[in-house]
Amino acid sequence: MSTFAWILGGGVLMSIIALVGAVTLVLPDRVLQRILMPLVALAAGTLLGGAFFHMIPAALVRGGDPRTALLWTLIGFSLFLALEQFLHWHHCHRRDAACRDAMGWLILIGDALHNLLGGLAVAGAFLVDIRVGAMAWLAAAAHEVPQELGDFGVLVYSGWSKQRALLFNFASALTFLLGGILAYLASFRMDVTFLLPFAAGNFIYIAASDLVPEVNKQRDVARGALHFGCFLLGIGLLYGLALLGHQS
Repeated sequence: MSTFAWILGGGVLMSIIALVGAVTLVLPDRVLQRILMPLVALAAGTLLGGAFFHMIPAALVRGGDPRTALLWTLIGFSLFLALEQFLHWHHCHRRDAACRDAMGWLILIGDALHNLLGGLAVAGAFLVDIRVGAMAWLAAAAHEVPQELGDFGVLVYSGWSKQRALLFNFASALTFLLGGILAYLASFRMDVTFLLPFAAGNFIYIAASDLVPEVNKQRDVARGALHFGCFLLGIGLLYGLALLGHQS
């Protein structure tokens, strides 16, 4: 299968993941809350595992100055920090309906930009190495499931109907596919290897800044142990896949 087919297929599948919010239509809120945090912990582990065991090593193996690769990792990290600060994700201090509606649109805009950058980064990984791209996609997909569930909940809280929330959430997810296509087209005119450490920086930021703090809010010892186990499982899965890829 061609590299473009991998990028195209990955983009379509990632966009379809946005429809995971549909499970909230049938799952009781109590059940959803019980599975959401373990999924978040698992996603944090897979994102860090993807960054440290696949993307950064692959970028360093490609040659050149290691400091340049690490600089792009920090650029990827910093860009997501700037994006969150600019859009003020998760922040709204007024409780009126207008504020909640604005929060819904902010979530969508932020998610669209996030997905566009994610599509660029994952496609860059596919362009460098199909196996590294596949690992990057898996890590990103693991993160998308709890994120899309959370985004869907915010949109409904903002006063949107569940059907409208699903439709617009899916539309914002299509920017991942757009980012992948843009990266593929750019590869004909420039070296896109820098997207590999750039994506690693994205993954590290999302895991460390967005996901781990949410998991760390748990004060129940048993639930905390479960979440830590899911976190380690995510890291272990990506480490195991890295070992298998090294042996093949």
